[in-house]
Amino acid sequence: MVSPSFSFDPASLRADVRAFLDRRARGEGLLIDGQWHSAANTFATVDPATGIELGQIPAAGAAQVDTAVAAARAAQKGWAATVPAERARILWKIADLIEANIDELAELETLDQGKPLFVGRWAEIPGAAAQFRFFAGQAMAIEGSTIENSINYQPEGKQMRSWTVREAVGVVAAIVPWNSPLVLTAMKLAPALAAGCTVVLKPAEDTSLTAIRLGELMVEAGVPAGVINVITGLGGETGAALAAHPGVDKIAFTGSTATGRAVLDAAKTNFKRVTLELGGKSPSIVMPDADLSLAIPGVANAIYFNGGQVCIAGSRLYVHRSIHDQVVEGVAAYAKGLNVGHGLAPETQMGPVVSARHAERVEGFLQRAKGQGATMLTGGERFGDAGTFIQPTVVVDVRPDMEIVQEEVFGPVLVAQAFDDVEEVIAAANDSQYGLAASVWTEGFSNAHRMASDIKAGTVWINCHAMYDASLAIGGVKQSGWGRDSGRQALENYLEWKTVCAVV
Repeated sequence: MVSPSFSFDPASLRADVRAFLDRRARGEGLLIDGQWHSAANTFATVDPATGIELGQIPAAGAAQVDTAVAAARAAQKGWAATVPAERARILWKIADLIEANIDELAELETLDQGKPLFVGRWAEIPGAAAQFRFFAGQAMAIEGSTIENSINYQPEGKQMRSWTVREAVGVVAAIVPWNSPLVLTAMKLAPALAAGCTVVLKPAEDTSLTAIRLGELMVEAGVPAGVINVITGLGGETGAALAAHPGVDKIAFTGSTATGRAVLDAAKTNFKRVTLELGGKSPSIVMPDADLSLAIPGVANAIYFNGGQVCIAGSRLYVHRSIHDQVVEGVAAYAKGLNVGHGLAPETQMGPVVSARHAERVEGFLQRAKGQGATMLTGGERFGDAGTFIQPTVVVDVRPDMEIVQEEVFGPVLVAQAFDDVEEVIAAANDSQYGLAASVWTEGFSNAHRMASDIKAGTVWINCHAMYDASLAIGGVKQSGWGRDSGRQALENYLEWKTVCAVV
């Protein structure tokens, strides 16, 4: 690994990116009831690769949270009454505008979050557009059913008819994280709007830029005033006020398990509906019959993609003892060969972690692991003259009960362990408070089928990792959350059942 040295010249940014940053320099980053507003307080957003401030973001206060929720409440009945084909048309238009502005959005996301430009340009921003297109179709597929009931005491000469209808939950607080800002925002907004809900979006404080730009595009697409509101601010203030607001009917949250607990507490105020996509410590299991030409780079990408700042990152590696050294050394060599640098540098394969605060957190995990006897086969340190870079790391000589094995680091840190048989590795994979995802690398159908069944996780991949599509549900079991994002299942998060019984 070469110490990262690339830094961007603001004058070299795309003209549309500079224009956006200039527009937002006026401090009008709050979209409330179709209009842009400023706030009394602001906070800085910075490029994590250099520490350069990109601009000041407004911090919505409690009064502005109230106004945004009230706007969403006032708009909800009309939006729900909009015919599904019109909601679908608007969602499709949003997707068109995302694609038309894809290069601007990708560059903004790299500046704000640090990820390599190609990750946003070719994976995440197209994924956001795909969410709006998929749920445009789902908007016209909402249906209830008739029920042949057995009620036999209706008036003589009358009949009892029963049916169900689906209705929008109401006002949704969508609270999204900083690791993949735009696509995770789309996973909340697209199904909520398709269902007829209105939304107050609270982006992460570290990565608010693409949420604000998406707000502009949604207004351009014809989303009515109040249907989507974007309020930026600090999680402990703006986010907490939104989550606890009595005018909110549902919270859709993605983030850490610790913050998820706080969201649940806030939901108690009026028994809000809640979906939570939380932390993970996903295992990657390499069986002795695995195709190593596929497995080694696959396992490495599972943890080093986006600097390991992915909820489903394959952060625990279990390799059969017969091939353990070969696989682990192969992954370590892959890590050492990664080009780490500013996300706008064309050669960059891995960028910095999102903030100085998060870099200190990851570094703390590494230092404590060393103190407990773990060995860094490669990496294990911060590096670079500026920014928040963490070396791609492989950790060995660990025990199952160690913090580095059990807790979510959310960085480019892989913990490798050997196993001897299927029963042992299934037990090890399930020895976690989390249950978000897993991958199994094997050419044997029987092992693949059995392990996919026995591993307690919301998603299990066979001979791949982190393969997603708008049609595939995302979510976990245990302390990885409640409910599902993406896929047809996500629409259920935003709909209520109503039963109607009629004597006719």
